[in-house]
Amino acid sequence: MKAFRYGRSAAILAAGALALTACGTDNATGTDPEPAGNNVPESSVSGTLTGAGSSAQQAAMTAWKVGFEELNPEAKVQYSPDGSGAGREAFLSEGVQFAGSDAYLDDEEYAASKEICGPEGAVNIPAYISPIAVAFNVPGVDELKLDANTIASIFNGDIKNWNDEAIASQNADVDLPDLPITVVHRSDDSGTTENFVDYLSVAAPDAWPYEVSGNWPSKIVAENAQGTSGVVSTTSSTKGAITYTDASAVGDLGQALVKVGDEYVELNAEAASKAVESATPVEGRSEADMSLDLKRDTTESGAYPIVLVSYHIYCSQYEDQATVDLVKAFGSYAISEGGQQDAAKSAGNAPISDALRDQAQDAVDSISVAS
Repeated sequence: MKAFRYGRSAAILAAGALALTACGTDNATGTDPEPAGNNVPESSVSGTLTGAGSSAQQAAMTAWKVGFEELNPEAKVQYSPDGSGAGREAFLSEGVQFAGSDAYLDDEEYAASKEICGPEGAVNIPAYISPIAVAFNVPGVDELKLDANTIASIFNGDIKNWNDEAIASQNADVDLPDLPITVVHRSDDSGTTENFVDYLSVAAPDAWPYEVSGNWPSKIVAENAQGTSGVVSTTSSTKGAITYTDASAVGDLGQALVKVGDEYVELNAEAASKAVESATPVEGRSEADMSLDLKRDTTESGAYPIVLVSYHIYCSQYEDQATVDLVKAFGSYAISEGGQQDAAKSAGNAPISDALRDQAQDAVDSISVAS
């Protein structure tokens, strides 16, 4: 093996998964971060840590970089928000030391990680939690009620106009315009896409018969844009457009209430928390790995099922102690109470719960030097 990264994991998801706060910066890059400066692990490391991946994490990563470098003046963090798929690819090709990804490594990727990370492979650690908004630009309309079949039918192109009966029947009090729908999707290999189409495939399988992937189905012709900021910008500038995006980036776009069971659920902290609490650990991974399968077709009252759990992906083993120390220091900071507060100020994401933090810290602590 080529021991590039890190180790085993403390698997099972605690039932009290998340203590979420409201999501709501107005762009994908967030505001200027102001480090919390407390409740962070002490460390004193040096060197440059390289990462790539999720653009949904971009604002949070900027805050983590600022806060971590303030605590460790001899250390630097370089992160390229190229998309989750690109980040995982760079990680597995040893181009970066960690990846940010809105989807955990799949079975094939996990197997490949053993070639560079040692026999335990890579570890997926939840670090960033956010609902995915179904966001639209319809003049005069701030909110719409939509069930899973309608959302899927809009995004697959079967529903082409905003005053279509399928939409109107669920929104009797809304004056819907006679306006064509323009679907906007991610052009890059995206974990946000993978989470969104996973919801569609499970909650509306008849309307969405496509493979779950980070790449948009090639059979569906629609507008596309790069990254979180790209789809939000395109939707904001296109009357009648609709997209899916990390909730922290929605800005002034309208948002859908998603039908769960017999009710329509608003995207908010409590609703996202309920959805994540029902997640189960992915089988066949190392003891420390924290990959989670979300129940997209939940009927639990008040749960918002289109949720993104974004991971930091590290190796179980790295080649030298200096790299191990740097990775563990950054990993510990990002999941710490102070690190999560820093990220939330910038990105409006949902800080992880104490229970999930304890599991994540066990996973970070397991990183070691290759023997």
